[in-house]
Amino acid sequence: MGDEHIPLFETKQAKGRTLFKLYTASMAMAICLICVYRATHTPEKGKTGRYLWIWLFMAELWFTFYWLITQYENMLPGVDIFVCTADPVIEPPLMVINTVLSMMAYDYPQEKLNIYVSDDGGSELTFYALLEASRFCKYWLPFCKRYKIEPRSPSAYFAHASPINNEWSFVKNKYEEMSKRIDNTTRLGKVTEEIRKEHKGFQEWDVDSSKNDHQAVIQILIDQRDPEARDTQGKSLPGLVYVAREKRREWHHNFKAGAVNALIRVSSKISNNKIILNVDCDMYSNNSESIRDAMCFFMDERSQNNIAFVQFPQNFDNLTRNDLYSNSLMVINDVDIGGLDSYGGCLYIGSGCFHRRDTLCGRIYTLDTKINWEKQNHKEIIESTDVLENECKILASCSYEHNTQWGKEMGLKYGCPVEDIITGLSIKCRGWRSVHLNPKRRAFLGLAPTTLLQTLIQTKRWAEGEFQIFLSKYCPLVFGHNKIPLKLQISYCCYLLWPVNCWATLYYVFVPSYCLLARITLFPKLSSYWFLPFAYVFVGKYAYSLGEFYWLGGTVRGWWNDQRMWLYRGLTSYLFGFCDVIFKSMGFTTSGFVITPKVSEEIMLQRYNKEIMEFGATSPMFNILTTLALVSVLSFVNGVKWVVMDSDINGFSELGVQMVLCGLIILINIPLYEGMFFRKDNGSMPSSVTYQSTILAILFCTLAII
Repeated sequence: MGDEHIPLFETKQAKGRTLFKLYTASMAMAICLICVYRATHTPEKGKTGRYLWIWLFMAELWFTFYWLITQYENMLPGVDIFVCTADPVIEPPLMVINTVLSMMAYDYPQEKLNIYVSDDGGSELTFYALLEASRFCKYWLPFCKRYKIEPRSPSAYFAHASPINNEWSFVKNKYEEMSKRIDNTTRLGKVTEEIRKEHKGFQEWDVDSSKNDHQAVIQILIDQRDPEARDTQGKSLPGLVYVAREKRREWHHNFKAGAVNALIRVSSKISNNKIILNVDCDMYSNNSESIRDAMCFFMDERSQNNIAFVQFPQNFDNLTRNDLYSNSLMVINDVDIGGLDSYGGCLYIGSGCFHRRDTLCGRIYTLDTKINWEKQNHKEIIESTDVLENECKILASCSYEHNTQWGKEMGLKYGCPVEDIITGLSIKCRGWRSVHLNPKRRAFLGLAPTTLLQTLIQTKRWAEGEFQIFLSKYCPLVFGHNKIPLKLQISYCCYLLWPVNCWATLYYVFVPSYCLLARITLFPKLSSYWFLPFAYVFVGKYAYSLGEFYWLGGTVRGWWNDQRMWLYRGLTSYLFGFCDVIFKSMGFTTSGFVITPKVSEEIMLQRYNKEIMEFGATSPMFNILTTLALVSVLSFVNGVKWVVMDSDINGFSELGVQMVLCGLIILINIPLYEGMFFRKDNGSMPSSVTYQSTILAILFCTLAII
């Protein structure tokens, strides 16, 4: 008994599987009945609405197909932590260093941590903020460890914590003084000559340096070999390295994937720890135990040593009570992605992920794959700091990857806006597994978009990249054939086919409303038995969705917001993402990487916190949403006129389902109508969008009535 090994983690089967199977079977039966109805009641040739009916059937078949595929679904090692930022305006330096400080303060041996900050904007403002953080951490880290505080981002902690003693006040004053210096410098837009004298690293910037054209800058701000690199308690500090890879206009820099690959190479020269954690600059650590939690999977002796990465979900600390823009993706994070562990592991989603270094570098899994953590924990470096920095510049140069396997078989994959998905897929195809870890205390908290347009643009970028993967050689059904289980291939496709939903969604929103105006029947009468399977699928689907959302801790209003955003994403983000991929394949457009802004104006934040939807800008996405919303209103009003004023009860029986659909679309679009006609603040819908959409809606309705 004394030699028996206790596993570091265990897997338990979820409860309620029998009930879920019964629910799924009943839904499948109702869907089959709907298909039978469509097939046996198709209008004859020459009848009005025949092709509208057939295309609606096609939309229902797509929803059926998509529904079907969604049903599958001590010897501690050193850790290198990658923090990526790209623009000091969109991603303020003060926010970046709060993330960095939270990573440095993990409850983990400090001498085994090394933090690498990738500044893809090559900004001396970010470097200056990091220099300030390297000084402040000497006070912050002992304070965190002594009082075991959570979270360990100074900004997040002091925003809610109350004073506990004089040391608390001292550390807070230090933080506020540092914040003031950084903010003043950021507002100035440049580093003063006085500050430049504080560190040799500022000599790396010259007058010709710009965001997209600058030399490589590598600065080791905290060298763990330095006996002076100690906190106020005399303990070793984590290593801290600033990395701005070289950028030249004639070289494609491959966005975030290129930045991470440069970090992999630079870190291999300096620390070469066998575990890598990568996070976005706005994702601060909310749980100081996260590294130890992840290590349980990598180091468990009973496992087959086949865990390539441990993925934590992306969570946010600026969500409103009812999650106005459905940024939490609650069901996806808490249910869907975790369920993929039974098929071989979850997706790699780009942030909050612990990797084995060798798997990122292309290693293939074999049964004898095993790491000797004790042996791997040491890297002797004899070069001086200056020599080491200069050697690392070569690894971060533009030309280093030329004619190599970087971006192909090594590191993160190139050529796709969502490089994380194909990187994780290729790792699994080499025999590895992954784990989704979602502890009660969230591991990381970041900043969600605070306007509707930001949310839709972010989703559009995801959708574009995912559909691009589906049409490429990395399609899981092709690339993963005979390499990963079929169920995992299909599970990947659930996300890669998001954009295709746009056509069925668009058709189902527009055509029933249009046909209501023309009095073309698309559904069975309310008195018909064929109405029952339609009603069952509708009620069953949304009742299950509401129950699941509420069980996960959401609110009824939050669920309603989630349904609205599902509709808006389908009508805009997925549509534009789909079209961009098709246009790119025809050579009309090229891929780009859009950084989601992490700062908002104060008045916008006030509206966001009050859960008032933010429009305020012109966008083709808004034109689509407002036009469809107005068509639904006009159709519904016309339908009510027939029933009430013309006493056409039989017409209501025939067109009742379409009227209900229009009514639901109107209800879900109430914030849109408010923004168009009733609000007067700067966040209301631009008048130009309202005018254009009104004209288009009236035109569509006129054509239907004629």
